[in-house]
Amino acid sequence: MTRRFLFVLGSARSDGNTELLARRAAEQLPPDVEQQWIDLAEHPIPDFEDLRHDSDHVRPTEGNLALLLDATLAATDLVIASPLYWYSVSAHTKRYLDHWSGWLRTPGLDFKATMAGRTLWGVTALAHREEVVADPLVGTLNNSAAYLGMRFGGVLLGNGSKPGDVLNDTEALTRAKTFFAQEAPLARFLYEEER
Repeated sequence: MTRRFLFVLGSARSDGNTELLARRAAEQLPPDVEQQWIDLAEHPIPDFEDLRHDSDHVRPTEGNLALLLDATLAATDLVIASPLYWYSVSAHTKRYLDHWSGWLRTPGLDFKATMAGRTLWGVTALAHREEVVADPLVGTLNNSAAYLGMRFGGVLLGNGSKPGDVLNDTEALTRAKTFFAQEAPLARFLYEEER
């Protein structure tokens, strides 16, 4: 299967540090790798409504939710590019991930089986110098990938607060050059790794 990357941008600010870092990493992908970029701020989706005990979810056929679902299903590699907001993913990103719960319960979609074996990546910019503060964000993405049987390529971390700051983070820019070239292992829950 030809690799197809979907970049889901979760920032509340366009052209922010997270997007800049993601685009630097994407520049390193081979030219034959398809890339699709969807900015969640420009493609708003409704809050997720949990219907699992009331009725089945219906596959969206139009609008931003249908666009995101179709793009997600078509991607071999899914990149969540969310700045670190209050030590986790942004509200835009969380809303998108919440809809995965509905897609898991949409008849005929087989979302979990479709996503199994594909690769989830993360890119984030944070204003804190200690990268360990991003552990909740990393855990959210890793555990989501583990639940779906996906591979997890990790999270490319960069430092920046004001627009463009991340371009001064030479270590992050160096990591971006090879970030998508690494082999992504099958995601595992932390408790599985400790055994």
